[in-house]
Parts: sequence; C-alpha cells; structure tokens
Amino acid sequence: MTTNKAGAVFHRCALQVNPQDYQNTFRGQETAGDAQAHAESIVAKAAEVGVSVLAVTNHNDVSGVATFQDAVKGTGITIFPGFEASSSEGIHVLCLYSPDAKIPKLERFLGELGVRDTRASSTLSSHSFDEILETVRAQGGITIAAHATNEKGLLDTLTGQARIKAWRNHQLLAIQIPGSVDSLPLNLRKIVENRDMQHRRDHPAGATLAVATLNAKDVMKPEDLEDRSATSWIKMSEVSIEGLRQAFLDPDSRIRLNPVEGEPHLVDEHAEIVSLDWQGGFLDGESIYLNSNLNVLVGGRGAGKSTVIESLRYVLGLEPKGEAAHNAHVGIVRQVLRSGTKISLQVRCRRPTTCEYLIERTVPNPAVVRDENGAVSNLRPDELLPRVEVYGQHEISELSRNPEKLTRLLDRFVKRDQSLPRRKADLRRSMEKTRRSLLEIGEELRLVTDRLATLPGLEEKLERFRDAGFEDQLRERSLLVREERVLDSISSHLSPLRECLDSLRDEVPIDRLFLSSKALDDLPGKESLRAADPVFDRLNRDLYEVAQLFTEALKRADDSLAEIRSLWSNRKRDVEADYERILRDLRQSAVNAEEFISLRRAIEGLQPLRERQSLLRRLEREHQERRTEMLAEWEEIKAEDFRLLDRAARKVSGKLLNRVDVKVTAAGNREPLYQLLRSKIGGRLTEAIASLTKTEDLSLPQLVNACQTGVDLIQQTYGVPPGQAQRLAGASAEALMLIEELELPATTQIRLNTAPSGEAPVWRSLNDLSTGQKATAVLLLLLLESDSPLIVDQPEDDLDNRFISDGIVPRMRAEKRRRQFVFTTHNANIPVLGDAELILGLTARGEAEGTAQFAPEHIGSIDDRAVRELVEELLEGGKDAFERRRMKYGF
Repeated sequence: MTTNKAGAVFHRCALQVNPQDYQNTFRGQETAGDAQAHAESIVAKAAEVGVSVLAVTNHNDVSGVATFQDAVKGTGITIFPGFEASSSEGIHVLCLYSPDAKIPKLERFLGELGVRDTRASSTLSSHSFDEILETVRAQGGITIAAHATNEKGLLDTLTGQARIKAWRNHQLLAIQIPGSVDSLPLNLRKIVENRDMQHRRDHPAGATLAVATLNAKDVMKPEDLEDRSATSWIKMSEVSIEGLRQAFLDPDSRIRLNPVEGEPHLVDEHAEIVSLDWQGGFLDGESIYLNSNLNVLVGGRGAGKSTVIESLRYVLGLEPKGEAAHNAHVGIVRQVLRSGTKISLQVRCRRPTTCEYLIERTVPNPAVVRDENGAVSNLRPDELLPRVEVYGQHEISELSRNPEKLTRLLDRFVKRDQSLPRRKADLRRSMEKTRRSLLEIGEELRLVTDRLATLPGLEEKLERFRDAGFEDQLRERSLLVREERVLDSISSHLSPLRECLDSLRDEVPIDRLFLSSKALDDLPGKESLRAADPVFDRLNRDLYEVAQLFTEALKRADDSLAEIRSLWSNRKRDVEADYERILRDLRQSAVNAEEFISLRRAIEGLQPLRERQSLLRRLEREHQERRTEMLAEWEEIKAEDFRLLDRAARKVSGKLLNRVDVKVTAAGNREPLYQLLRSKIGGRLTEAIASLTKTEDLSLPQLVNACQTGVDLIQQTYGVPPGQAQRLAGASAEALMLIEELELPATTQIRLNTAPSGEAPVWRSLNDLSTGQKATAVLLLLLLESDSPLIVDQPEDDLDNRFISDGIVPRMRAEKRRRQFVFTTHNANIPVLGDAELILGLTARGEAEGTAQFAPEHIGSIDDRAVRELVEELLEGGKDAFERRRMKYGF
C-alpha cells in the first residue's frame, strides 16, 4: 500500500486576518471595495508569499469568515474561523476553531463567552481571561493572548497577583508578540523566557520559553502579509486545532518566527531519504514517504521494523560495523527480504545543487542508481549520501567496545585540510621508494665490498711482479686489459640512449582524440581549443623526424664504433703476437708470465667495482638525506593530523558539556608496532612489548635511534631485559625503516557523566560503564555534526531510560533541524519527547500471509488522533514520557 503522508511540516500562518469592514468599525477608517474582493486579494497575496494558513479574527464578529472560506476554495489555503474577544478585564484574546466550524456555531460560541452585542467591537465579554481560556478549550477551540506585551494585552493590562495568576494558567499556551523575544523589554523578556521567579511556569525540561510566542500582526490589506511580524511558521501534520495545540505545547520544536535578514532560515538544507518501497518479500507492495527531520517506526515484535532498517542498509550498500550486526543483517536479507525482492529508495541531495536520485537494488544484485530522468547514473549510493549511518539492534553497543572504531566517530568533527590525505599518501610512497632503494643499494654495496676485499692481496702480489721487472716487459699486454674494459663500457653508455629512443617511439604519435570535434562539441570555448589540434599534429611530425634523426645518429655511432673496435682488434692481434713471443722467452727462464697477466686482469676487473662502490656510497648518502627530510615531514604530518583530531575531541566535549567528555591519545594504539616487531624481529619480546606499552609518549624515531645505538640505550630508555634488548638492537635495516614509516592510530577515551541532572558531575570512563551507559555515550556522539541521515534500530535496547530523556532526546531535538533521523522504538520518550515529525505504525498482516503493512491511519504525527492512540497502545516510557503525554493528550 502506498502513502505519501510525510508527517508534520512547517506551514506559514497568518493568525489575525481581518475582514473588509474591520478598518471601518474598529479603526475608524473608510474602506473601498466589497468584502469579497478584499478577501480574494488577501488570499491571492497569501498564495504569492507562501502563506498556507489564515485565521479570520474580527472583534466580536464572525460574519466575515464565510467570505474568506469562499475565497480560498481551490487554493490549498486553510481558514481557521474565529474572532477576537475582550475579557472582562479588557484583555484581547484570539479564539480559533476547527476549519469546518459553521457560522451559527461560531455565533453560539461568542454568546457562550458572554458577548451579547456583537455589533460593537468594543463590547467586553462577561467572562474573565481565565474563564475565556477554559470555555474556548471546552468548545474545542484554542486561544492566543493577542498582542500580549502591548496595549490591551495580557502583560500590559494586568499587574501584580492578577497577572501572575493569569500567566500561570495551564490553559494559556500561546501569546502574540510584535517581533522577536530578544527585542522585548527586559522585564517582559524575563517573563516570556521563564526567568522571572514570580511568573515562573512549570514546563518541560529543556524548553526555552514559558509559552509559545507567535507573530500575528493584524492583516488589514494584502501588503501586510509581507511584514515578518504578520506570520509565523507552525509545524503540523494536518492543519487542525489539534495541530495548533500540539505546536503550542512544544514550541521549541514546532514554531519558528520569520528570520530577520542575515539569520538562517527555518530548516538547514540537508541530504535526506524521500521514500522507500518494496516489491516482494516481507514488505511486498509497501511504500512510505519520510519526513526530513525525525521519523519513528513503531510496531509490535515481528512487525518488520528491523526489516525496514536493514532494507535501508542493503539498498545503500553499507556494511555493518560489528560481527553480530553483520550476522543479523545477512539473516534478514536472506530470510526476510529474500532473493528477488526489489528495494527502491528515493534520495534528495543538496550539494552542490538540489537533485533527486532513485537507488534500486534487487536481492542479491548490486544497486543501480538512476537520475531524475530515469537514466542509469555512474554515481554510487555512497557518493549520494556519503556520511549516512545505519545501526542495527545492539550495534551501537557493539561499536562502543572497539577503540579504533570509536576514534573514527570523531572524523566527522575534524575540519581537515583536503590536501592532507594526498600529502600523506605521496609521502608514504616516497618513503617506501627510498626504503627499497636503500635496501637495494645496501645489498649491492655489501656484495661489492665483499668482492673488493680480495683487492689488497692481489695488488700486493702485483707489486712483487713489478719489483721483478715484469711491468715493463709486459706493459703493452697489461694495458690491453684496460683498453678492452674501456671498449666494453661503451655499450653501457649507449644503453640509456637506446631506451630513450624506444620510449619516444612508444609515445608517438600523441593521441589527439581528446581534441576531436565530438569531444569538444558541447564546450563553449571549442573554437579556441580546436587550435591545439594542429599544434599536436605538427609536434607528431617533428617527433617522427627527431626519432629518425636519433636512430640515424645511433647507427652512425654504432658504425663508427665498429670501425674503432676493428682497428683495435688489429692492435690487439699485434700485441698478442708480441706477448706470445715474450712468453716463449720467459718460459725458458721459468717465470710465470701468465700468472702476472691473470693477476693484472683480475685487478682490472675489480677496478670498476671501486668506482661502483664510491657511487653506491654517494647514492646511499643522498637517499638517506632525502629520507631524513621525509621522516621529519612525516612526523609533522602525523602531528598535524592528531592536532585536528584533538580539536575535534574538545569540540565534541564542548557540545556535550556535562554529558560526555572525549579525549584522544596520540599513537595510543601500539598494536601495529607490536605486530611488526613480532614479524620482523621475532623471538621472545613479551617484556619489551609490555615496556613499550607503559611508555606514555612513545616516539618511533627515538625507538629507532635506540635500536641503532645499541643495547645499553634500549635498556636505559625502555627498561627492556638484556636478551630482548639484544634482539631489538640486532633489528635489520628494513625493520627499523618500517618502524619509522608506521602511523600508530590515536585512541579515544570517552567519559560519561552518570550523575542525575542538576547534581555535581560523576565522570566514569567507558570501560567502567554498563553496556547501556556505553551505548548512551556513543549515541550522543552519533547525534552530532552531520547533515546526512542517521538510522538506528531500537536504540533504547541498550540505553538507560533516564539517559534517553535527559541526554539523548534533548540532543536529538537540537539536531533534527540539521539532519534526518530514522529510528525504530518501543520507548515513548523518543517519539513523544522527541516530538517526532513522522510516526509510522507497522503491523503484521498475519502468519498465514507472512507479510507486514503500514496502515495509512497509523502514519502521521501526534496531532493525529489515530497515531496518538497507536503510540499509547504500543509504546512504553518513563515518568517524563507519561507526564508529557498527559499534557499532550489531555489526560
């Protein structure tokens, strides 16, 4: 079944509209035109400026009501019929009645107030102010103390005990003031704000005003509707007397005055879920629209509340944050939603512009996103609502036991430099690159050094041959070895140039598709951009020529080098011939000339390694210097990141002052370090890890320095046993560099004030709290600082009832203007004290059908009788909830 009822929404209301003869009879001013034209002009202006509710309230007269009722037909504007009466004390009171009240009944109501001469606007009622309030309530109407702070208003007309008694009358629900509360004289402002002890009224905890304050200036002509003091915004699910009464009972939630220039409007624009429907499964055929503020699903056990929550999670593609929550989610998807069920979710995004999307997901397939035209979009659900959060039953409690996930909750409060994640990623890659380079250089340097270790011995042997005069006899052959090494190195010098040529050939021709007519067709600057195409065309031709010249140059070099090698080969043959002759002569003298040449060749073969060793040491220094700079930047970036997190923690503590205190510890999570030590060093490290755990301000650079310095410094700094200190001191270069690159996550410590409201704070850390208190602290964090929907299944399951009414509900009421909430509950505190804009009653159709439904009569706000009765029947609440319900329901 489909319903488009979306609960209570703001209506702009003008509650003191006067008929055409008002100026003549009450103000003594002549008026032109007839009554019908006057009514139609005001109604037209109301439609133009967005006023959807008009109350016609002439002094002691209801004859002009019918004209307005005729004028609004077909416009969607609602008329509250009524009149303005003057009590026996002379206090003006607006008396409003149901939109369907007829003129004879209104005339009778006037008579019941003791107004005998309805032709005279100055006639006083025979009833006192208190009696008028009681009588109108009994008649089914509602009253507003007109211009209460001005002449003939309640606070101006009465003084002393009479004023105190009238002000404290529990039937006084609303007063009319000329502007904002802040603009009232201080003595009257203190009364209205309930700060004057003599006039103090009992009212719900947390309410800012003693009574509802309205702007309802006399509207005598159409232009008056443009005056911000002529209208107020009142939230109702249905425009009715009960809707007004509920708004007057809860003005903090349901009444807004027109903002002055520069102030924000009524509701901050935020992303929201518009509607949800199912095809197949337990909720087959059901479709609901949601309110942009607080939505509460109610129903008996097994009615399908959790199915709605997990449907939202599934269609949005969100993963549960705990193992138990994951198992519950998978179970509902498989067994309740079932394969083939299609879930459709309409969402409204506000940034950068307002637009709507439809997310469709059929179990078990991925989601499909469609734009407003029905075309498949490339956007993902998490890109439409990037910060939406869904929590199943007990999932918040499960989250409260995970310190790392608690820290992530602070991310929404962190005002990050958008370049910081990129800087961190780039720096990580650079550090990893230098680590690999240093390890490779170190390994090669070790091999080179090992090979060069034989060089001193070889040179000593060579020196003995030189002493015997072999150097001069075999000089030509000896130098031939060096010449051959020079020729062999030619190829290595040309190899980089051949690689450059290959790279150039790979890049040519440059792809010009991005400059094609098709690619530029819808761009306003396409003519200018097209001029780049011939530039690239010429560049391609030039590069072809360069490549050709490059190829020819290398070929010429190769040809010339081949000639050089050929000529050198001739020289080699001559030298070799002389060498053979010398060898024959030397054999006769029993001298091993071949050993000399082999020795010379071995030494010459090692000479390049000396150069390589020198180069490697230089590269090692350069890489280490760069790495040192990177590590300094890395530590600063980590510190900057933590400072942002720390500011966020202090911000949260400020917002939840005397409720929740949040502190973060830099590098508080040492587990990544311990895992690295176990995997890269190994052996028994129990005491070492315990010592590092006890170190309050652990510095990774300091730890690496201690390991590099030796056992004594490790023991002195960290108190590690000798054997384990030896293991740390023997850590490989790779292990130490990996430690330098670590980012140890911050940890979050949360404390909750467990003292009753009004008493001295009693702070207890999360570890010392009960399951319900832990969940309370976490939920208070979740309610803060976001413009994306928060969806929670039965939060009260893990919460103490006192914390719901004292902590959770006030925060929920403060935040619901800035974001959308969707809760399921069995607790009356949430929909009643939270003043839910939309309550959705869910009932099972019966075991035989195995489905559930949203009955249209059970969808609305508490100003709807059927919804109120459902709340009373299904939900439970503490003393505060029942007391509030007594006021709201008139028990």
